[in-house]
Amino acid sequence: MLDADLKTQLKAYLERLVQPIELVASVDSGPKSQELTALLRDIASLSDMVTVDLDGKNARKPSFVIRRKGSDVEVTFAGIPMGHEFTSLVLALLQVGGYPPKVTEEVIEQVRNIEGEFHFETYMSLSCHSCPDTVQALNLMSVLNPNIRHTAIDGGIYQDEVTERQIMSVPTVYLNGQPFDAGRMTVEQIVSKIDVGAARRDARKIDEKAPFDMLIVGGGPAGAAAAIYSARKGIRTGLAAERFGGQVSDTVAIENFISVPYTEGPRLVASLEEHVRQYEVDLMNLQRAEKLIPAGSEGGLIEIRLANGASLKARSVVLSTGARWRNMNVPGEEEYRNKGVTYCPHCDGPLFKGKRTAVIGGGNSGVEAAIDLAGIVGHVTLLEFDSKLRADEVLQRKLRSLPNVDIIVNAHTQEVFGDGQKVQGLAYTDRATGENHRVHLEGIFVQIGLLPNTDWLKGTLELSPRGEIVVDDHGRTSLPGVFAAGDVTTTPFKQIVIAMGDGAKASLSAFDYLIRLPVSESSDAAVAA
Repeated sequence: MLDADLKTQLKAYLERLVQPIELVASVDSGPKSQELTALLRDIASLSDMVTVDLDGKNARKPSFVIRRKGSDVEVTFAGIPMGHEFTSLVLALLQVGGYPPKVTEEVIEQVRNIEGEFHFETYMSLSCHSCPDTVQALNLMSVLNPNIRHTAIDGGIYQDEVTERQIMSVPTVYLNGQPFDAGRMTVEQIVSKIDVGAARRDARKIDEKAPFDMLIVGGGPAGAAAAIYSARKGIRTGLAAERFGGQVSDTVAIENFISVPYTEGPRLVASLEEHVRQYEVDLMNLQRAEKLIPAGSEGGLIEIRLANGASLKARSVVLSTGARWRNMNVPGEEEYRNKGVTYCPHCDGPLFKGKRTAVIGGGNSGVEAAIDLAGIVGHVTLLEFDSKLRADEVLQRKLRSLPNVDIIVNAHTQEVFGDGQKVQGLAYTDRATGENHRVHLEGIFVQIGLLPNTDWLKGTLELSPRGEIVVDDHGRTSLPGVFAAGDVTTTPFKQIVIAMGDGAKASLSAFDYLIRLPVSESSDAAVAA
């Protein structure tokens, strides 16, 4: 089941096991059960600390439990966790086997103190790059707290459950048999939803923080770069992010990051966070900014109010809140979000195996999505508003060579329709003829670009007609002491490498602003630096 290289790597990891574990499999005579049995035997052959029991009683076959011997510490996989979930399997083996997790003691203590009974089920697909974060977070919580149980379910194998529960996007999480949430989630996010006092405690802690010399709002590549450059100057630095990593967390393949021929979004985000944490940066994750209050005078404190009611103050601010997927803004889109309307073909494509789907958008993202989906689904209809596709020619040639793809240009999507539970199709108008058409299908993948996250800044500083923060060549905004970087700004070409450079530039400009303030108005740290 495992090739020689994977066995070598896994054997090295299993040497870190502290306590013995057993792999209890529930299998039948089917081919998937045979695959799972081979995988578990391969794992057990690599360590004397691992044993296999093929007499499990789980109704889902194939499935298996990783259990710490002599205890109730366990996690469950319903399926064969390869692909993107192989890392989830390795971490589960280590954590059940007593290897310490890489989370803060504060988070560990918070999870251990959660009261109540929680049985989570996560539906995922092996090609989903967002699913592992959610699976790993819930696995870790089940290891830390015996009142929490988690089963990761491969929707590609358990299609009957996917159909019965009308799951049309992954990861989708159920709690005690009821829908809980969907999408990528961290331990902190899940805890904040089930530990009702978490938000209030976070707000109190934030309110007690002293003013920062530089506060970065947003944790994507631009924000991470800004934080590192600020901290290296020796000044008091804070970073508040709604989701550290931002849009990069949802990116699959990255092949244009200079000096790194290939990486993936989650891997790059993990490296960014590790780098930021090497410096004295107060990283405040899961904090959404809601209002910016300018300083009353030059060198005064700028205030950022957060969604949880807390406030942060700083002498300078770098805004790097990035962008989000653009919606079609047509009737039915919101109603059928995650019920057939989705924004991630890599994550959700396997749920539409053999079905009819549409991709909205003829740029590189849309054409790439259509190409990927064509190998999974029954049929793809690509709709482009313009009179021609805008994707690179090499992608267009590939798309046109596929037999199960239709391309429609001059298509103005008007409505998403369904039966109240799931998508049944969409309506569009031919812009050239004015004729109205309806396309019957089960899935719609929206790939029409990004919108800057600046709704909370309207009326506060200068924005472009597209809603981007207007900046000069130093990253300065229209407000003294407030700088901006990355995809949220008017800087052209929204690329990771450009965002990082923008973040460094804005941070250096903010530091230059600080050291030029009158001594009585600047912080001791800024003056000393």
